[in-house]
Amino acid sequence: MPFLGLRLGNENQLSVADIRSLGALAEEHGYGEIWMTEGAGRDSFTQLTAIATATSRIVLGTGILPMFSRTPLITAMSAAGLAAVSDGRFILGLGVGNRPATENGHGVAYNQPMEHLSDMIHIVRGLLRGEEVSHQGEAISVSRASLGGAAPQGRVPIYIAALGPRMLQLAGEIADGVLLSWTAASYLEQAVRLVREGATKAGRDPSEVEISGYLRVVVTDDLAAGRTSLQQEIARYAGGAHYRSYFRNTGFDAEMAGAAVARDHAGNPAMAPAIGENMQSELGVVGPPEVCRARIEELRGMGLTKPVIAPLTVGELRGSYERTIRALAP
Repeated sequence: MPFLGLRLGNENQLSVADIRSLGALAEEHGYGEIWMTEGAGRDSFTQLTAIATATSRIVLGTGILPMFSRTPLITAMSAAGLAAVSDGRFILGLGVGNRPATENGHGVAYNQPMEHLSDMIHIVRGLLRGEEVSHQGEAISVSRASLGGAAPQGRVPIYIAALGPRMLQLAGEIADGVLLSWTAASYLEQAVRLVREGATKAGRDPSEVEISGYLRVVVTDDLAAGRTSLQQEIARYAGGAHYRSYFRNTGFDAEMAGAAVARDHAGNPAMAPAIGENMQSELGVVGPPEVCRARIEELRGMGLTKPVIAPLTVGELRGSYERTIRALAP
């Protein structure tokens, strides 16, 4: 059975009972992993804990935990706790987040993100192995940090969320896997190559680094409504400078120029109209189940060996998730 994962958004409209139910449904239908987002609202660890208590096989991942909001020690403590609750079914996904959310929301300086992430992973990995860690890093230093005997018995894989070339290469150098997001089909092979190059540079076997990534899907026969949902979601991300720059660098300069005009024009209510059909088809897939499945397999053939569907909604939220989980069940 080909691997397929599921991304759950941390939407406030979903109760804890909804989250547990969707997790159990995904396990029942053969999905290999569930990734839980974290941004606004509830934290990812508690939501994954709820799923862990309702499931027995599916692997759970933080997708993605913004690293500046937690110290290495509390990150390792939370990872050890979730690994224990899930009987070892846990992947720690880490990312740098973005400057506005970090500095405005958390009140924490956004400095040296690459160095911070590298130090964070070095320290957390040592702690999860049960080591007493002393580390003098470029961004983080700790002395005799320890989990005090609470380290997981099994190994906890660490994935990096990566967009640009430097982060993709870093994932290859130090992570167990990479989690891509909004990766255009035309950019995917280059992204995979950068990860592999990073692994080779670090003297690692490139095949040991898992290539995982989110694919936004709208499973529907109402193509107009589905494209509107995808268009609006791309535009929402393009509202942030970090993703706008990323989209420009991966082939969508004209769309981002149009989005910037829309954003700055008081008479234009949304940026969504700037997101044309080409950009939509590169970044997501809309259509009946067979169309969505065919696209997933195309991307798998390009190197996305662990695709993770990220359902977008048409209509009621929980119902959309349930329909998508059933329709694309591996």
